[in-house]
Amino acid sequence: MRWAWVLLLLLAACGLPRRTYDARAFFETVSLYGASFSPDGKRLLVTSDESGVFNVYAQPVTGAPRRALTASTTDHMRAVSYFPRDERILYTADQGGNELDHLYVREAGGKIVDLTPGEKLTARFLAWSRDDRTFHVLTNERDPELFDLYRYAAKDYRRKLVFRNTDGYGVSAVSPDGRWVALTKVKSNRDTDLYLADLRRPDQAPRHVTPHRGEIAHSVAAFTPDSRQLWYLSDAGSEFARARSFNLTTGRHAVEVAADWDVTAVSFSRNGRYRFVTVNADARTRVEVFDRQTSRPVELPVADGVRGVTVSRTGKRIAFYVNTDTSPSNLHVWNLASRVHRQLTDTLNKSIRESDLVSADVVRYRSFDGRQIPALLYRPRHATEDEPAPALVVVHGGPGGQSRRSYSALRQFLLNHGYALIAVNNRGSGGYGKTFSHLDDRRHGEDDLMDCVYARSYLEKLDWVDGRRVGILGGSYGGYMVAAALAFQPDAFDVGIDIFGVTNWVRTLKSIPAWWGAYRDDIYAEIGDPDLDRERLERISPLLHAQNIKKPLLVVQGANDPRVLQVESDELVAAVRKNGVPVEYIVFPDEGHGFRRRKNRITAAEAYLRFLDEHLK
Repeated sequence: MRWAWVLLLLLAACGLPRRTYDARAFFETVSLYGASFSPDGKRLLVTSDESGVFNVYAQPVTGAPRRALTASTTDHMRAVSYFPRDERILYTADQGGNELDHLYVREAGGKIVDLTPGEKLTARFLAWSRDDRTFHVLTNERDPELFDLYRYAAKDYRRKLVFRNTDGYGVSAVSPDGRWVALTKVKSNRDTDLYLADLRRPDQAPRHVTPHRGEIAHSVAAFTPDSRQLWYLSDAGSEFARARSFNLTTGRHAVEVAADWDVTAVSFSRNGRYRFVTVNADARTRVEVFDRQTSRPVELPVADGVRGVTVSRTGKRIAFYVNTDTSPSNLHVWNLASRVHRQLTDTLNKSIRESDLVSADVVRYRSFDGRQIPALLYRPRHATEDEPAPALVVVHGGPGGQSRRSYSALRQFLLNHGYALIAVNNRGSGGYGKTFSHLDDRRHGEDDLMDCVYARSYLEKLDWVDGRRVGILGGSYGGYMVAAALAFQPDAFDVGIDIFGVTNWVRTLKSIPAWWGAYRDDIYAEIGDPDLDRERLERISPLLHAQNIKKPLLVVQGANDPRVLQVESDELVAAVRKNGVPVEYIVFPDEGHGFRRRKNRITAAEAYLRFLDEHLK
């Protein structure tokens, strides 16, 4: 007994022993998102994958157990909203990840109504009208490349076409009074314009809201609840996007919110009292709440990791999520009057000890041209100079995406099994100013790839990293970067994991889904026109240079992916196998662009670990 006490004291002094967990433990952590208050404010409509597939649930604000409102075993169901005056709900779903979303009503008795039936269309919910009698929906049923706007009656679902989109606009928002439609017109990935259409005057051309010289990016944020102002985001005169307002009566523009980083979102409570601003602060989400009645900021009860704020119809309660590197998203409710705060969920798998998880450090390293590249660095527990860890360079999707401070089951799984990670925000990533975000325009697979190569050089200088064993992993555009690294810098990495990555740019750009039509010019300006830039696009396509690949490769693909077709991965795998290189290939027949079923995410994660343990560790 005495020796047992001595052992306990030693453990207390040295810290708890290291535990490792299998993939199932990490991915059985519940993923939650979305929140819409019920009419009485007693429940929140959320999306959860606790069944293994994303479904819609009602979460009581008391913290009582959630109740399932849908029961899909195959397709991803996404919560949209309660009806404002009764227990009906709106939700969306596609079929096997094909991104052809339909909008559905679940009535109080459980009956399901497809509001947007059809074979080849995709639909999007836009907004409720302030009078609660109607809601607005976008569909591309008339023209696959353009979304028209319909107004639906809440009572019987009858609909009316209120904006016929014939000029290639992106339909971005409807004012609460149902009169105004905010439209986006893309000139390029650097230059966008905003317009306003008056639904009371359908024969009148949309009003140009943002005339300007040069290249300026504008995007719609929100209408104010009184429908008198349109708030939008603009990088005019700044490296970063600021929130501006446009007065619909006077035509006056004003800068409302400016920060040292991009303002990424603005919203308002229904009564207009509270304003919510989201800022992308060096890869961390920062939410600012402002009381417009007192002209003072509101201090939230949680200091770090707040996101996804929703306000009840009465304005008395707010719901929000808290997400950190070591804690998945948990739903909270806060009473603005009483200041009573309650955490409603505890989503981390109970078998996992949070102290075994790893927080990221925001770092910067020099690339080939001396430019500072931001990144998130993760050090596994117990990685030391005496026991250095093998490492992975992790590349985000996009190409204009960003690796952010947040919980990732996959990252934590790999860290837990002894792999160091550096999630790079190579040039072209969002969040670091417009100059940085456009440094890779029509230079993909070149300068941005070298930023990833130099991430390895940075890792090699860390005494707790084994610089002889470094791989590269990424999904979507990140998957392209993996294949590009192995093809164009064949000695830079020891292994690669390509998750539904582009391999042939000409084919991918020619097969852009029809419903992306309004933003095709944006994509072409960023990456290239497959007709005009064919030579360069072929030069940076890994499939056409697969003979150079000589390091072990794992490829994972969804069969229903509408963005990166399965043939992209099929042909790369076949070509690399001809080189006599170890190649593993997994195709999920029931997935699209991203893996939504828990069993598939577990299967993929287990495959990554087996592959790395065999070829890297």
